[in-house]
Amino acid sequence: MDTDHVKKVCVIGASGKLGQYLVRHALERGYEVVGVCRERSMPKLTAFEGRMTVVPGPTDDPEVIRRAVAGCDGVLTVLAPWGVRQYASGTAQAVLDHARPGARLVFSCGWHITRDGKDRYTRMFTLGVRVAALLGKLVRAVEIDDQVEACRRVFASDTRWTVVRGSTLKEGDSQGLPVWSRHVGDPILASDLTRRVDFALFMVEALIDDALVQEAPAIVGRLTPSALAHRGGSPDIPAS
Repeated sequence: MDTDHVKKVCVIGASGKLGQYLVRHALERGYEVVGVCRERSMPKLTAFEGRMTVVPGPTDDPEVIRRAVAGCDGVLTVLAPWGVRQYASGTAQAVLDHARPGARLVFSCGWHITRDGKDRYTRMFTLGVRVAALLGKLVRAVEIDDQVEACRRVFASDTRWTVVRGSTLKEGDSQGLPVWSRHVGDPILASDLTRRVDFALFMVEALIDDALVQEAPAIVGRLTPSALAHRGGSPDIPAS
């Protein structure tokens, strides 16, 4: 997709840490931005006041999403597995149902999501996901299984989707566009670390990268040791 074809972008989950970076990157590219967040979280977007439109409401509310994505060329969705009422799958379904035909749909999730079952996880990683899922259910705060269901619905759709699978995230200045591979366990991803600002950068870049349509890239920071080793120490690493 040519950059000229992206004029208006919706950020779903705009008030969170990742969402605010998505808004910033989209505005810097000159896009018209619409953000969706819960009404009580709207003060977190005051830094963008006058530069974006905010549609308040739950991101899994189909009517809220329908209004927010109207006329948008791209939709950037933070698939947050909050609560125990199918929040992530409800959000994904609302986007799939109401985004205009042909729009670029870019979703965020973690490495634990697998598209084809060929990802190779360490025992520690697998144990950590299981523990997080169990504890999340016990305190009724997180529903990781529902994020898996959300991505299953995206993978099964015939839309122009991309599911960006993030490694461990940390704050810090941008290191540039992350690198990616199709499967967790590939050597280039071994460092398992990405700056959150760069996770958002990758998602916004995906809006205009047709090579990422119906791909589920697993990403890692371009200046991490594993990424540099992949290209002999050079930071000029193309995407996989």
